[in-house]
Amino acid sequence: MKNTYNKIIKGYQLFRSKYALGDHAIMTQLSDLGQHPDVMIVACCDSRVDPSIILQCDPGDLFVMRNVANIVPPYIPGGSNYNNSGAALEFGIAHLEVKHLIILGHSQCGGIGALVNTKGLLQNEFITPWVSLIKNTDAHFKDLDYYAKLGLMHSYHNCLSYPFIKKQVDNHRLVIHQWFFNIKTGEILAYDHDEARFHKLDEILRKE
Repeated sequence: MKNTYNKIIKGYQLFRSKYALGDHAIMTQLSDLGQHPDVMIVACCDSRVDPSIILQCDPGDLFVMRNVANIVPPYIPGGSNYNNSGAALEFGIAHLEVKHLIILGHSQCGGIGALVNTKGLLQNEFITPWVSLIKNTDAHFKDLDYYAKLGLMHSYHNCLSYPFIKKQVDNHRLVIHQWFFNIKTGEILAYDHDEARFHKLDEILRKE
């Protein structure tokens, strides 16, 4: 713990030196001009899956919402119990008008593990009700990555239940992406709706 704490203190000092000091520092510009990210990411809380590190982004590049298992809950008028997620989506899409919404799932997800095996949790007041938003239709199937990808499908369809998201998609002002990050290999798979399967992101980029 002490080593990690010392590491983040040194990291803070490096951050200020790189981004905050000097007349033309990125943080000065972001303070003066405000944030105008083109990309919003819904990511998991998992410490191994940091979108800014995976995608090597600077401050101001990404508008990020993180929760357990990177779930987009269904739209409920007024927000109900999920107003935190709804507020982030509303701010990113309706106010910042991002052009891309990436739902970023990943391998070895602990939240998905709770969906498959609730008995493995000693404290479970909030986790299982949350991850149960992903429909567990194959209870006998125990592959976590299968369910993580299934969660991406549910979140995608839930996105379209939000009127302000559906409007942007229909007007071709927003594209929703479903990405799956493999922790071991560092590789990203992207879902292709036309072919109904995942492709390596590198392969997709080479085609463009």
